[in-house]
Amino acid sequence: MKKTRIALVQMQAETGNVKGNLAKIADYTERAAKDKVDVICFPELSITGYNKIKGYLTPETIPGPSADYISSLACRLRVIILAGLPEKSSSERPFISQMVAFPEGKVAVYRKTHLGKTEVSAFSPGDKIPVFQGETANFGIGICWDMHFPELSTVLALKGAEIIFAPHASPKVMGNRRESWLKYLTARAYDNGLYVAACNLVGTDGESKEFCGGALVLDPKGNIVAESFTGEEGMLVADLDPDLVNNMRQKERKVMSDSFYLDFRRPELYSDLRRKSIFKKD
Repeated sequence: MKKTRIALVQMQAETGNVKGNLAKIADYTERAAKDKVDVICFPELSITGYNKIKGYLTPETIPGPSADYISSLACRLRVIILAGLPEKSSSERPFISQMVAFPEGKVAVYRKTHLGKTEVSAFSPGDKIPVFQGETANFGIGICWDMHFPELSTVLALKGAEIIFAPHASPKVMGNRRESWLKYLTARAYDNGLYVAACNLVGTDGESKEFCGGALVLDPKGNIVAESFTGEEGMLVADLDPDLVNNMRQKERKVMSDSFYLDFRRPELYSDLRRKSIFKKD
């Protein structure tokens, strides 16, 4: 990993207002480029707004109109852009996707693998856990509910991820976002020896839902690097020290505090992780 500057955006995304949301994404990315940001991450479904009513959002393909626009921004401004949209699937239920647009023109995608109980009827789950290679760091993505499943973060770390970006669409009714994130995102960062960078939608969606916002960066030791919980739109910029990751991942570590715990796993003991329920054996 090399020194990496990231930007996390707390953004109000109006449901169905793709043109307006894309304009907002462009504005923040312009600002990020002026700040020499390497990677900018927008919240879950930031392009269309978040809505679980089946058929309410218009899914797109990747590549497609919105993805092509984001890709052109990434190429022009030389910034990696992570932005969310509903992506067409082989069924009538789209994926909740986070597209990744690279400055050289490549476009990749992560599809949310763990759907919440109220999302299952409206969306399809993804089935791949990719790691993306940036110029300064390797990174993975966990979208909102995904981050409650420690196996996902562990797989990303084992595949070489040095940062996990966690775009969210968490409403106010879910409670204090900072308090919640510090309970479990800290563990994801500390146990896997990587940075976790989360951001959330904020404000109303133009319909009836209100999001609480939040942006948080945690280092591989579980310490807070940067945070913003103003409840308003804004962009949080943070510099990530590569030594915190690189020192842990050396074959010969000098001090115990730099232990990369995943090196000490015993996978042969974990076969029960394949069980789907605590109530019965599968």
